[in-house]
Amino acid sequence: MNEIIEKVNDLFKGELTDNDKLVYVNNVIRGKLHESKVLIQQALNNSKEQFANSPDLDNSLRNAIMEALDAHNLMSSQALSSEAVRKGLKAILLGPAELYESLREQR
Repeated sequence: MNEIIEKVNDLFKGELTDNDKLVYVNNVIRGKLHESKVLIQQALNNSKEQFANSPDLDNSLRNAIMEALDAHNLMSSQALSSEAVRKGLKAILLGPAELYESLREQR
């Protein structure tokens, strides 16, 4: 994780926490790329170097960034404009997401 944070710190500027950057790269973008059947096939059938040079990887990365932006904007807009969505998020965070418990463990 520290290696990822070090490398990402050089890429993004502004008021972003290390966690913002880590979640964006390691969960959001990586997660979107994991949805690509083309990339899965290429990873299975090529060396890492061949995979890294694939034009499909570049296109998929660009698409993942756009999809993540769209999805996060849509969810954030809905959450900001709807008390029901915020209440639902709160219930999820306090329930299965275990926000309270994880915050207490951070000491």
